[in-house]
Amino acid sequence: MEDSRRKLCRNVTIYGSCKFEGKGCAFAHDPKKIVNAVSAVDNMKKTFNVDSPSFTPSFLSATENVNANGKKSTGISPKAANAAPFLPKSAAVSRADTSTPDWPVDVQEFIPQSYSSSHMANGSEGSSYDHFQTSSSHIPAQSSLNSQPPLYQDALSMGGAGFFPSQSGFQQPAQYHQYAPVGPHNQNLQGYQRNVHDLFIPNDFREEIQKKAAATLQTIPNLHLPAHVDSYHSLVPLDTNQKSSTILGGYSSWIYKAQSSTNGKFFALRRIEGFRLTNEKAIRTVQNWKTLINSSVVGIHDAFTTRNFNDSSLLFVCNYYPMAKTLAEYHLGQSKLVRSRNNPEQVSEAVLWAYMTQIASALKAIHSRGLAARVISPSKILLTGKNRIRLNACAILDVVQYDAQVPVPQLQRQDLVNLGLLILSLGSNTPDASQNFAKAMDQFKRHYGKELQAAVVWLYSAMQNQEKTIDQFLSNISTQMVTAFDGALQLDDQLNSEFGREVENARLFRLMAKLGFINERPEYEHDRQWSENGERYYLKLFRDYIFHQVDAQENPVVDLGHVLSCLNKLDAGSDERLTLVSRDNQSCFVVSYRELKKGIESAFQELSKNARRSH
Repeated sequence: MEDSRRKLCRNVTIYGSCKFEGKGCAFAHDPKKIVNAVSAVDNMKKTFNVDSPSFTPSFLSATENVNANGKKSTGISPKAANAAPFLPKSAAVSRADTSTPDWPVDVQEFIPQSYSSSHMANGSEGSSYDHFQTSSSHIPAQSSLNSQPPLYQDALSMGGAGFFPSQSGFQQPAQYHQYAPVGPHNQNLQGYQRNVHDLFIPNDFREEIQKKAAATLQTIPNLHLPAHVDSYHSLVPLDTNQKSSTILGGYSSWIYKAQSSTNGKFFALRRIEGFRLTNEKAIRTVQNWKTLINSSVVGIHDAFTTRNFNDSSLLFVCNYYPMAKTLAEYHLGQSKLVRSRNNPEQVSEAVLWAYMTQIASALKAIHSRGLAARVISPSKILLTGKNRIRLNACAILDVVQYDAQVPVPQLQRQDLVNLGLLILSLGSNTPDASQNFAKAMDQFKRHYGKELQAAVVWLYSAMQNQEKTIDQFLSNISTQMVTAFDGALQLDDQLNSEFGREVENARLFRLMAKLGFINERPEYEHDRQWSENGERYYLKLFRDYIFHQVDAQENPVVDLGHVLSCLNKLDAGSDERLTLVSRDNQSCFVVSYRELKKGIESAFQELSKNARRSH
């Protein structure tokens, strides 16, 4: 073993390094250390001999003993036999069992901070607890649309599991900032130069899309919910507040996310608890809503009754918007009210105009079909993006209050009143402005212009004037409608610009996929050399030309610009020629990108043709 350590490893001599260094290789890997070791051995052979004086430790020089003859003794004192045995500091603590591994016995068991003693007291003896899960009562609430996927505050009220995973229902939540970390931007670039960041969508936009995808796929196990409801499964509650809603006729309402077993898409199921259908014509009114398509109305797909929840319930199947919040949660939540007392935070006038124009557009589509929204409340309007809202819970009162038979024109005028009260509630930070209209209006006038004030008053007085319609209101706010339309066009241009960056990525990915199917295929049609013959061979060399280049010092060239340039020329079939050299430097090809493109298409067509034949 000692001789092998003085020998230089052959991997270092041949390849320059040894991949087994530090992993069991017994040979030396540093030529300098070998030279020093050899010289040290030679010196030892010359220095040490039989007549060399005995070695004396330095720590004994200060405590030399004197023997019986009066001479200094260089040995260890006999008193050393009575010395206490040596113990490391880590082992000074008494051990319960010396046969066990060196693990300190006085270390307390790890308990998360959010796991209080009350939880320990409430748990039965022998029940298991996962220390990596926290109580739902300690889950923080969302503060914005860009926060984590929705968490569920109260599972016990739904009969669900006592504890939820600490991060959005995932044991290991995705670290969104690690997907494509954004580095520094160099602004001193020429007009033809680009940063890597310019080739992809913005990081915050990508992160928002990924969070919505994570919220869509979110699941919570051990919930006491039906496994299947009609053709929908994997139910996840989106609203955990158990309370009766006077807006929906006094019935308790629940919202679930579910996946359809028919097409695999995700939908939102709104459950009206304890409703008994007495007239079949009532549920047929949903057919009129199913054909309504408007960008500011949550689409309704179906409605049916079920007893899967151990009661008689009415379910509405609607479009699902991940991470959506209601206007009441976003603008009138408890945190908003607390801050407004000390430092009032008003919704800007531009945002209120944006909300008003979108709801007016939705009411135009609804009223033109002879229908009425009937539900225009901050708790029933979804905020699905920046200043992007949608009317929700439509068609519910048409079924629940079918026997009331209120004239449609009266309901449509009530929609105008409800729109005015909605804008007034948001502007005055009042959850229900209808309780004290004068006080809320006085607060509203302090922060907003006369045009917005006049619009709110016009809407609120719609019940006193039977001639007021949504068409008249749209003509009154035509200027704001034009502004909103222009903002929508600008957003459309921005999104097209952002997605335009991804067009090149998809196109170049298809090229790389084709090269991956062709290059170094181990066997094809019983020919092990298929990928090494004909045009497939210089396609392999072209792969090395793109990804395996080295500089003058034999360092790998990691240049994204070189990769994009070569793949773009290949996709275009340029006549530019390049030199491809084999790895053993024995073969050299001068080909054009056009010839490479023909070779890729020919080889890939050969593969795909036989693949289609096998199916």
